[in-house]
Amino acid sequence: MEEDVPPELPLEVLVYVLTFLHAADRKEASLVCRSWYAASQDLRFQKDVTFSFPASTAALALVGRLARRRCCSLRISQLDGFSVSRLLLLQVGEGLGPRLEGLALPGSSITEASLLALLPRLTALRRLDLRGLDSLFMSGAFLSREEHRRQVRSALSGLEELDLSDLRYLSDLTFTRLTGCTPRLRRLALAGCHIAFEFDPYGGRPTGAGEDSSALLSLRNLRRLLVEQRATLRGLDLSRTAITPESLRVIAQVDGLVLEELRLQGCRELTDRSVEVLLQQQRSLHRLDVSGCTELSSRSVQAAARGLQALTDLSLSRDWRITERGQPRNAWFGSDQVVRFLELQRLSLCMLPELSDAGLAAVGRSCRSLTSLELSHCPGISDSGVAQAAPFLQRLQHLQLACCSNITDRTLHLLMQHCRRLKTLDVSRCKNISMTTVDLLQSQLPFLENVHHKLICAADPTLTD
Repeated sequence: MEEDVPPELPLEVLVYVLTFLHAADRKEASLVCRSWYAASQDLRFQKDVTFSFPASTAALALVGRLARRRCCSLRISQLDGFSVSRLLLLQVGEGLGPRLEGLALPGSSITEASLLALLPRLTALRRLDLRGLDSLFMSGAFLSREEHRRQVRSALSGLEELDLSDLRYLSDLTFTRLTGCTPRLRRLALAGCHIAFEFDPYGGRPTGAGEDSSALLSLRNLRRLLVEQRATLRGLDLSRTAITPESLRVIAQVDGLVLEELRLQGCRELTDRSVEVLLQQQRSLHRLDVSGCTELSSRSVQAAARGLQALTDLSLSRDWRITERGQPRNAWFGSDQVVRFLELQRLSLCMLPELSDAGLAAVGRSCRSLTSLELSHCPGISDSGVAQAAPFLQRLQHLQLACCSNITDRTLHLLMQHCRRLKTLDVSRCKNISMTTVDLLQSQLPFLENVHHKLICAADPTLTD
């Protein structure tokens, strides 16, 4: 007698069931059978999806298919001034304009005319990435016509994130024209831009006097933007700029400015005192990146612990100088009066060669809410440090240990025992770890999605992930 096969549930019922699952559980459910997979691909589960592709004739068909989506973001590379790129941008504007939420154009050299033909159509845009697009700003004429500014302002009045990083020709004039079309920014990125922090480019005239420069972007103009948009602006990226301690104080002390995210990666002139002033003024910071600020010491970390009660993301990667008393760079980790970040979720300590096992143990004891920990290129840590820290890191989901030469298979067994929520792990170039133990780890941790293990076995240098 044949066994009865239960009827297959309708697709809409399966989709409804999946709405009650977390994204990770929904991913697991999609592997059950074809119908569950089909249900998991429903458009309601595909939020904040970015489609990335180069400009080509094949991309025209893709954009045509995307027109059926309710919303999406695009990352289109290698755009130029030729016919295929112009046609592609025209199709994006006509087919996706009212539904496009994010647009990035990396590695492109589009013309001002092409972009100005597109932007007025993007009425739902929330994120715009123009980083490195020097072709737009080289002439200094971008958005010089009031008619164009009016059209762009009408479309981009709701823009929240603007990335102008690595623009060599950004000036006061072009910066003012563009940001005048985006009055409600929440995040602004100027990483790697040439900003005049150290001198007065206006010949000694008082702040606020004179016309905007067509040759450079000044602190005066940046401060004006911060004042004008202080009601909404919450994130600022000034990484890899020549910002001075005095300039940082000027920014921190803008009346009414409440930053939640500040990135200062690679700002080598900053001092502990300037960071202390910053943190006294901006106590609502959730994310702080001071990696590569080589003049900072443990004083800055202690100031963050005292003043930033809401801090969830801290990056201290790369070499810092020793403290005033000649203590090692990681002295704040090993002390019995150790700095505590009880709410910290993400911590980056990459490329700190003096980070020791004692320091790693202190991190575990003092930062028990961590979900992401980056320790790549820290040769001073070993299995012993992991053994002391892991019991306190039961919330950990992402761990980077690449190029930690003293890590062995014992660390993976410790992770199996204590870090059961781990989703991603990087042990690339840890040559004392075996592929056998990596396989065991993947079979034992239920949420583990990805393990990077390039060049882990000394006996087999060709082994890759």
